[in-house]
Amino acid sequence: MSGLRGLSVLSGLSVLSGRIRRPGAGALRRPDTTAPLPVDAKPNPKLKPQVRPTPSARVAGGRTAGAGLRAWVELLRLPALFTVPGDALAGAAAAGARPNPRTLLAIGSSLCLYEAGMALNDWADQAEDAVDRPHRPLPSGRIRPAAALAAAGGLTVAGLALASRAGRRPLAVAGALAAMVWSYDLVLKRTPAGPLAMAATRGLDLLLGGVASGGDARKVVPSALSLAAHTLAVTTVSRHETQGGSPWAPLTALATTTALTWSLTRDNDTSKVHTSEIHTSDAHPSGGRTSDGRTSVDRNVTFSLPPPKGAAPNTAPLVGALAALYAATSARPLLHAALNPSPPLTQRAVGGGIGAMIPLQAALAARSGAPLTALLTAALAPAARRFSRKVSVT
Repeated sequence: MSGLRGLSVLSGLSVLSGRIRRPGAGALRRPDTTAPLPVDAKPNPKLKPQVRPTPSARVAGGRTAGAGLRAWVELLRLPALFTVPGDALAGAAAAGARPNPRTLLAIGSSLCLYEAGMALNDWADQAEDAVDRPHRPLPSGRIRPAAALAAAGGLTVAGLALASRAGRRPLAVAGALAAMVWSYDLVLKRTPAGPLAMAATRGLDLLLGGVASGGDARKVVPSALSLAAHTLAVTTVSRHETQGGSPWAPLTALATTTALTWSLTRDNDTSKVHTSEIHTSDAHPSGGRTSDGRTSVDRNVTFSLPPPKGAAPNTAPLVGALAALYAATSARPLLHAALNPSPPLTQRAVGGGIGAMIPLQAALAARSGAPLTALLTAALAPAARRFSRKVSVT
């Protein structure tokens, strides 16, 4: 009987040995730190579980950083920055000066003050954006309002500091520009004077480039008024971009675009050599001999002066091409908004008006006899158009 019991025990062990894989000889088992401990067991302080970030956690951290950067790009409307350097370049061309290091300081000051206005604009429009644009960085909670206000203040100080490096007169113009930016965002935006204030900021920005470059500031006024007129029209349309409105605003802006295009293309041949005509009294109608036999010389003669050395090249074709590009960029979306003044089409018209500032600046520079500056300014348009497809400029 005892033999049978021993045989059954051996057979049971043989079955278990076939199902259970034994570890190799001398192999040490790694303690399982993730397995739950028994109720009465005490944790071993020498065993420290290794905590490693999972791939999903690393991706989430990267997305958080990317989302924060995206929020600031939206707040500052970075694609609109491409429309800023042309102000200083067109101002320098209008003043009769070539771009120089002080022109670069004016461009840097303009960029800082422009972005200060963008951050301050959203800070002042928090309540309105919470209703009409809840996806904006401040109402969506992606950026704190205090951070936006601090950015506006810091960028303003940086812009004034850069202008001061260019001289006292540029600092005075930049100070007036900064005051107009803050007045518009905090006080004047919702008043009838709002579009005029915004137009003044663009005119002052172009004047800043002319003053900083060291040219004649009085010559900058016509170009500054042209850019201000375009800005006035676009800002008037932008007041209806969230809720739509009547077609009169886009129609008025369309008329402004037509008038500016005409003013750019008329009498823009800078290589035209003016003639000096010498007229004297008692001129004989023709040369020859008089009745008393003396020789008569026709003194009613027109003398054409040769082109002066270093005369400006013929920029009329370039001005015409840039003016046509300006009209096409601005007029088409304005016409669509006039036919259907819905919010999407109105916003598209505003975006087109902002993008049209670049060919307008280039045309103004070419009309002032600076074709290279005009081409350099126009080269910013493709980049502005490309990035505006990813981030809205309105």
